[in-house]
Amino acid sequence: MRKYGLVLLFAIVANMVIAQSASLLVEAENFSKKGGWVVDQQFMDLMGSPYLMAHGMGVPVADAEMSVEFPATGKYDVYVRTFNWTSPWYEGEGPGKFQLRLNGEKVGSVLGCTGNEWYWQKAGKVDIKKKENVITLHDLTGFNGRVDAIYFTRDNIPPPNESETLAQFRKQLLNIPGEPQKAGEFDLVVVGGGVAGTTAAISAARLGLKVALIQDRPVLGGNNSSEVRVHLGGRIKVEPYPALGDVVKEIGPSRGGNAQPADYYEDEKKMQMVLAEENISLFTNYRAFAVKTEGSSITEVQARHIETSEELSFTAPLFADCTGDGTIGFLAGADYAMGRESRDEFGEPTAPETPDKMTMGSSVQWYSAEEKQPVGFPVFQYGVEFNDESAKQVTMGEWTWETGMNYDQINEFERIRDYGLLVVYSNWSWLKNFSAEKEKYNNRKLDWVAYVAGKRESRRLLGDHILREQDLTDFVIYPDASAPTTWTIDLHYPDPKNTEHFPENEFLSIAVHKPIHPYPIPYRCLYSRNIDNLFMAGRNISVTHVALGTIRVMRTTGIMGEVVGMAASVAAKNNTNPRGVYNNHLNELKKLMEKGVGKYDVEDMQNYNLGGSLGPKITTIDIPPYDKD
Repeated sequence: MRKYGLVLLFAIVANMVIAQSASLLVEAENFSKKGGWVVDQQFMDLMGSPYLMAHGMGVPVADAEMSVEFPATGKYDVYVRTFNWTSPWYEGEGPGKFQLRLNGEKVGSVLGCTGNEWYWQKAGKVDIKKKENVITLHDLTGFNGRVDAIYFTRDNIPPPNESETLAQFRKQLLNIPGEPQKAGEFDLVVVGGGVAGTTAAISAARLGLKVALIQDRPVLGGNNSSEVRVHLGGRIKVEPYPALGDVVKEIGPSRGGNAQPADYYEDEKKMQMVLAEENISLFTNYRAFAVKTEGSSITEVQARHIETSEELSFTAPLFADCTGDGTIGFLAGADYAMGRESRDEFGEPTAPETPDKMTMGSSVQWYSAEEKQPVGFPVFQYGVEFNDESAKQVTMGEWTWETGMNYDQINEFERIRDYGLLVVYSNWSWLKNFSAEKEKYNNRKLDWVAYVAGKRESRRLLGDHILREQDLTDFVIYPDASAPTTWTIDLHYPDPKNTEHFPENEFLSIAVHKPIHPYPIPYRCLYSRNIDNLFMAGRNISVTHVALGTIRVMRTTGIMGEVVGMAASVAAKNNTNPRGVYNNHLNELKKLMEKGVGKYDVEDMQNYNLGGSLGPKITTIDIPPYDKD
């Protein structure tokens, strides 16, 4: 039976709430009516769970609501797990204020604006006079108040907050089985539904493999979805394998541009392309959280639904990590790198003299709209001070609004995303309320701000070959040449002008480009060197920090996905692993790359939009043909 994330696999109880003794745990992400609150799963590996967030851009969102059944009547203490998200920069009361209501009546104090970490805030007491009751989350500001869970107890003891203990507490009270339910039998499990994962799944499926595609959001496309809004960068249909890129063309939107209206990114097109493939079972809203291994091979990936907490297990001979963060490889114990290598390590002229942890950052893009009448915006001042010299006099922000270069893009990612929100709101507040030119913004409304951050760099899983700068600039062609990269070596750094105003707290970037000829990435960069059955496609492949500057754009990552799907079919056919394809069946893979797996011809390629990545647009340059000798 085909399985879609849009149609849940289980007969889920209407409210995923389990009462034990005289207590009741309610997971916020499971609210049956979410109103204007959004589900945010980006940091569940860090703080333990997805959560609901009131992302109203300064306008209170509609209430979230659900009916629950208490174990008994009587008096309960109420705790709400929440986070004052501006606390890293501002010691006072935060802006993410909300109220908890029971049957329409306010419960206790205003929540979400105190403390400096995720914790169980005491909300007050309630007197339950009937078992059936309605819980409501009532947003007060529209400024990203957030709720993980609500706990009603007769013991007046808050739940644990330590991550492992809290995870066990959740499982016990939510009655989650100790072992996930099996999702089915597959030939290839692809984790990550961005452009690379989507093309890998389609490519493998068209070559006869039974594929599971796991994506932790309700839409496909990753950075090229309506949630992040980055257009596709790089070129397709170039030598030595011009058939590569046909699938990228099929799923890609017809229009380009960063931070454009949602329909530019054609989420439905990507979804329909995947659903049309009979060999793909799609699992949207499932986030992989655990991996089982035997020896040096993955045997199972486990994933949790971001709203219902239901858990599934996926088994297959082959796996592909297309998560961007290298999550599956990391959980399996794969070798990986993160940050910048020293110049001496690989002899790269662009690398720094000494290694460091700096990465390219993440972008929170946004735009405003011109209205016919004046539109207000609340004063928003939470630790980052603007003035007419430091404020950006703009009506939109795209890739250059980039944060977190000097922070850990895995373990500090919530802070990085939140700083992106903080500076967008703070800058806009200055323009609307204090700027000497505020009249220009009278009728402008903050119309869209991303809450899913567009990440450029984190873990890079290491393969049998690590692509380096000299491979690209010296045009070193290896026998396993595969997916071509065509973007410049495009590396981002804090904008020096922004540094003058916000030292060590920059939120704007510059890009430094080094031109290259179109270069075919060695296939050995697309599988792990120490996890025997793990492919990877996307920005987490085996490259140095410098080489990442060219391969990270999404037409290029999509081509990688096509190659991985092809290689998986060769491996399955010959009962081997990714390295075995290189050692013994490389010619078979080359024939597939020559033929491609696309269904449609691409017309007028010379006028095909090069687009952009989380980086600037580039112009076409004259490129000499490949030396096929």
